[in-house]
Amino acid sequence: MNAPHAEPAAHEQPADETSIRYEGWPVVGVCFLIATFAWAGGFYGQGVYLAEFQRLYGWPASLISTATTCYYLVSAVMVVFVAEGIRALGPRRLLILGILLMAAGTALVGQVTAVWQLYAVYALIAAGWAGTSLAAINNTLGLWFDRKRGMAISLALNGASCGGVFGVPLLVGAIGIFGLPATSIGAALVMLALAIPAILIWVGQPPKRVTPPAASGAAPVVRSIAQIRSAAFGNLSFWTVTVPFSLLLVAQVGFIVHLISFLDPVMGRDRASIAVSLMTAMAVIGRLLFGAVVDRIDQRKASSVSAISQAIALVVLINTRQDVALFAACALFGFSVGNMITLPSLIVQQEFSPAAFGVVVSLVTAICQFTYAFGPGLIGLLRDAFGGYAVPFYACAVLQVIAAAIVLIRPKMLKTV
Repeated sequence: MNAPHAEPAAHEQPADETSIRYEGWPVVGVCFLIATFAWAGGFYGQGVYLAEFQRLYGWPASLISTATTCYYLVSAVMVVFVAEGIRALGPRRLLILGILLMAAGTALVGQVTAVWQLYAVYALIAAGWAGTSLAAINNTLGLWFDRKRGMAISLALNGASCGGVFGVPLLVGAIGIFGLPATSIGAALVMLALAIPAILIWVGQPPKRVTPPAASGAAPVVRSIAQIRSAAFGNLSFWTVTVPFSLLLVAQVGFIVHLISFLDPVMGRDRASIAVSLMTAMAVIGRLLFGAVVDRIDQRKASSVSAISQAIALVVLINTRQDVALFAACALFGFSVGNMITLPSLIVQQEFSPAAFGVVVSLVTAICQFTYAFGPGLIGLLRDAFGGYAVPFYACAVLQVIAAAIVLIRPKMLKTV
């Protein structure tokens, strides 16, 4: 009687994902919380730190944003090995390690008084970012979800937008009241107090049917991570996802890191932080609307349209100084921000085999991050060279248009990896 029961259980498992009682949904909530802290401290926080270090020490934008570039480069190298990390440590320990490192770096960033310290602290935050951001969340949710993986990822990554909606105003407001040193320590304590218990309570052992990176059904086609990576490099689908999203994220990340510095002299620090919150609130709305139709639309066309809309928003920002128009442009840009970090995973899920999902997503994420690591530094250099943000933001718009064209190139053979 045991054999007949074991067999149907494997077939009924996908249906469980549609139930609110399915054990994977609390994991989505935990990943949402982790994404909130990761993006608040490790992504949107970069713009807050840049503006604050400029104000405190008068350091040039190019110097601080180059430290941000190094931060992304260091974490990009680590992201490549997230799939191995999950295999070796399991999702619970990897996420806890990531949160501990992120919290330590966040606490120390407020104690920085010299440039070399900034680079050292950013290296620590980089390790935390690798264990808490896109690749870690995608790989973790891939262990619990198959049919509903796209929805699970979209819901969890709304935490990234919440990190901007709530994180930036809270950081800016707290820094204004308590100063950067005290605020950074407080933020780290909140991160530890909320995230660690949530991970310990709800992130347990994933269902055996999805043990990484096993494919349901097809038995002995088990390939090593190295073999999957090698096959991906020779796959057109891989490159027509990786190249355009690398360009898109160079523009997006560079723009977001410099947004407060761009808006500060125009509308003031407080209103600039509201503009960032509006942008990230629109990212939540955009991702929720997208998530409702994700299974019924062409994801590559959606990526192209999103890129064009961001290019238009950048052109508007460059050519106006009216608050209403600036807020509207930030809202338009933000509507696609969340989807730009979700879409690569969804396209990979659609065009690659389930067995390869975690490895390919980690690889795409690492290459994209390695590339967009140069965004903040490049924009900082162009800003210092030309005395303003017009030239760097126009360059970002050009990258968006190029990416919009490349992402429409479709491979004819799918799921070859």
